[in-house]
Amino acid sequence: MIRKEVAAAKALQWPNGPVNIVDDEPASGKVWLPIYASIIDAPEPIFEDGCDRGKRGASNSKAKEYGWKPIYPTCRTGFRTCLKS
Repeated sequence: MIRKEVAAAKALQWPNGPVNIVDDEPASGKVWLPIYASIIDAPEPIFEDGCDRGKRGASNSKAKEYGWKPIYPTCRTGFRTCLKS
Protein backbone atom coordinates (compact mmCIF):
# COMPACT_ATOMS: atom_id res chain seq x y z
CA MET A 1 0.00 0.00 0.00
CA ILE A 2 2.90 2.36 0.58
CA ARG A 3 3.76 2.25 -3.12
CA LYS A 4 0.33 3.67 -4.02
CA GLU A 5 1.01 6.62 -1.75
CA VAL A 6 4.36 7.16 -3.45
CA ALA A 7 2.70 7.02 -6.87
CA ALA A 8 0.09 9.53 -5.76
CA ALA A 9 2.76 11.91 -4.46
CA LYS A 10 4.77 11.58 -7.66
CA ALA A 11 1.63 12.14 -9.74
CA LEU A 12 1.34 15.64 -8.32
CA GLN A 13 4.37 16.54 -10.44
CA TRP A 14 3.09 14.88 -13.64
CA PRO A 15 1.16 16.66 -16.42
CA ASN A 16 -2.64 16.63 -16.15
CA GLY A 17 -4.44 13.59 -17.50
CA PRO A 18 -5.30 10.01 -16.62
CA VAL A 19 -2.50 7.66 -15.57
CA ASN A 20 -2.99 4.06 -14.45
CA ILE A 21 -1.01 2.81 -11.46
CA VAL A 22 -1.03 -0.93 -12.09
CA ASP A 23 1.45 -3.78 -12.43
CA ASP A 24 3.27 -4.73 -15.65
CA GLU A 25 0.86 -7.50 -16.64
CA PRO A 26 -2.50 -6.23 -17.88
CA ALA A 27 -4.88 -8.91 -16.61
CA SER A 28 -8.60 -9.20 -17.06
CA GLY A 29 -10.83 -9.96 -14.11
CA LYS A 30 -11.11 -13.54 -15.35
CA VAL A 31 -7.34 -13.87 -14.87
CA TRP A 32 -6.60 -12.00 -11.65
CA LEU A 33 -9.77 -12.65 -9.63
CA PRO A 34 -9.25 -16.46 -9.35
CA ILE A 35 -5.65 -15.85 -8.26
CA TYR A 36 -6.80 -13.36 -5.63
CA ALA A 37 -9.59 -15.67 -4.42
CA SER A 38 -7.25 -18.65 -4.02
CA ILE A 39 -4.73 -16.63 -2.01
CA ILE A 40 -7.36 -15.37 0.44
CA ASP A 41 -9.04 -18.81 0.57
CA ALA A 42 -12.27 -17.51 -0.97
CA PRO A 43 -14.50 -19.58 -3.24
CA GLU A 44 -13.56 -19.62 -6.91
CA PRO A 45 -15.47 -16.87 -8.70
CA ILE A 46 -18.26 -17.66 -11.13
CA PHE A 47 -18.11 -15.83 -14.45
CA GLU A 48 -21.04 -15.24 -16.77
CA ASP A 49 -20.55 -15.69 -20.50
CA GLY A 50 -21.11 -12.57 -22.54
CA CYS A 51 -20.08 -10.15 -19.80
CA ASP A 52 -17.21 -7.95 -20.98
CA ARG A 53 -16.75 -6.05 -17.72
CA GLY A 54 -13.07 -6.10 -16.81
CA LYS A 55 -12.22 -7.89 -20.05
CA ARG A 56 -8.88 -6.19 -20.49
CA GLY A 57 -6.43 -4.90 -17.95
CA ALA A 58 -5.06 -1.39 -17.71
CA SER A 59 -1.64 -0.32 -18.96
CA ASN A 60 0.93 1.46 -16.83
CA SER A 61 2.92 2.76 -19.84
CA LYS A 62 2.07 6.42 -19.16
CA ALA A 63 3.20 6.15 -15.52
CA LYS A 64 6.46 4.54 -16.68
CA GLU A 65 7.02 7.43 -19.11
CA TYR A 66 7.00 9.64 -16.01
CA GLY A 67 9.54 7.43 -14.21
CA TRP A 68 7.24 5.30 -12.03
CA LYS A 69 7.93 1.58 -11.60
CA PRO A 70 5.75 -1.00 -9.79
CA ILE A 71 7.20 -2.87 -6.83
CA TYR A 72 5.55 -6.11 -8.00
CA PRO A 73 5.61 -6.78 -11.75
CA THR A 74 2.48 -8.97 -11.75
CA CYS A 75 -0.66 -9.51 -9.69
CA ARG A 76 0.59 -13.02 -8.94
CA THR A 77 3.66 -11.83 -7.05
CA GLY A 78 1.96 -8.80 -5.54
CA PHE A 79 -1.04 -10.71 -4.21
CA ARG A 80 1.11 -13.50 -2.76
CA THR A 81 3.43 -11.05 -1.05
CA CYS A 82 0.84 -8.63 0.27
CA LEU A 83 -2.11 -10.89 1.09
CA LYS A 84 -0.57 -14.02 2.60
CA SER A 85 -0.21 -13.77 6.35
